[in-house]
Amino acid sequence: MPAERPIGVFDSGVGGLTVLRALAAALPEEAFLYLGDTARLPYGTKSAESVVRYATQCAGALIDRGVKALVVACNTASAAALTALEARFPEIPVIGVVEPGAAAAVAASLSGHIAVIATEGTIRGGAYRAAIERLRPAARVTGISGQVFVALAEEGWTEGPVTDLVAHRYLDQAFAGSDGPDTLLLGCTHFPVLAPALRRVVPQTAMLVDSAATTAAAARELLGLRGLRRQIPASSPRLRFLATDGPERFARIGSIFLGSPLAAGDVELIDV
Repeated sequence: MPAERPIGVFDSGVGGLTVLRALAAALPEEAFLYLGDTARLPYGTKSAESVVRYATQCAGALIDRGVKALVVACNTASAAALTALEARFPEIPVIGVVEPGAAAAVAASLSGHIAVIATEGTIRGGAYRAAIERLRPAARVTGISGQVFVALAEEGWTEGPVTDLVAHRYLDQAFAGSDGPDTLLLGCTHFPVLAPALRRVVPQTAMLVDSAATTAAAARELLGLRGLRRQIPASSPRLRFLATDGPERFARIGSIFLGSPLAAGDVELIDV
């Protein structure tokens, strides 16, 4: 039956494991198949055309393995490729992280001035700005390209003087003055693990918004509407992992993002 199939989740690397963690908490009966395209990360510096091609290949690999829904746990791919994926794979629901993240930021902001820190590709494409303005037309959106944060997160450098210096470099100017943003939306799934460093830099009154929980709630609702929710606990392993390169590194760094230990033997190496 369709409801017995796993939910597919993919990202350019391990950052999407923050979304997987939220999905697993929100949907405790479900099984998940996660793909990290580690051979081609980061997506954030690639052209939109390349991101669409990579995302389509990742989605196809998961669909070939029988997933019943697809969560694009990558902000860059959600921004550039969601429409293409919906058109290419109309037989299954496809959920991105941009719209849920924008909704969470709009709900959190009192002033309507929202800063979005994301990869170069996500900021350049303007998907978050468009999504926020659809929900709150008078919103002020400040986009910040934080590409170095991806490298820091992938290295596991979530704390320390280097991380703090980079955070100051990216955020000090945006949050200077009395009319600065009151909300910082983490527009890349790599960034939640850097939240303590970000919290030290932005004003204490500013809200930090992570789209993972909102995306998980959106996935739960959509699966329910489609009649795809699993009614009994999964009999197969709940979490399975695929990577296109470096399973040892995926396991080592992925443990930080997932919040629980991963072994290299838990990660299957595939070619998409």
